[in-house]
Amino acid sequence: MGMSVGSDSTHEDEGIVDINTTPLIDVMLVLLIMLIITIPLQTHSVAIDLPQGNPPPSTVQPKLVTVSIGYDNSISWNNEPITSEASLQAHFQAAAALPDQPEMHIHPDRLADYKTVAHVMADAQRLGMTKLGIVGLDQFMEGQ
Repeated sequence: MGMSVGSDSTHEDEGIVDINTTPLIDVMLVLLIMLIITIPLQTHSVAIDLPQGNPPPSTVQPKLVTVSIGYDNSISWNNEPITSEASLQAHFQAAAALPDQPEMHIHPDRLADYKTVAHVMADAQRLGMTKLGIVGLDQFMEGQ
């Protein structure tokens, strides 16, 4: 006569087939906390005066300055050749000093050196030009 402590059906080789619900509970608690935090934020409203309708288009056309850089790295300002670095910087300073600063369109040739284009852009920015843009990029597209 002996005492039976457990059933003989469980062996050490058998795995536990119960679902572990701890990760499920953890995820549900995180979602609940996120919900509790975000609900008060959604109930607060901020009064904003939004504009009504479309604004009229601007009637003032901006002034344009075209700086062209040729295939031989020659620089021209509105089709006037620039012969020296000092002359180019004087043009930049004069344009930057205007109360209504003009837009500067840089038009590099396909064969112009990158160094020259970068130098012109750096000088323009350093001397106060804020409205810069490179135009004529269609010449760099494939098949042309």
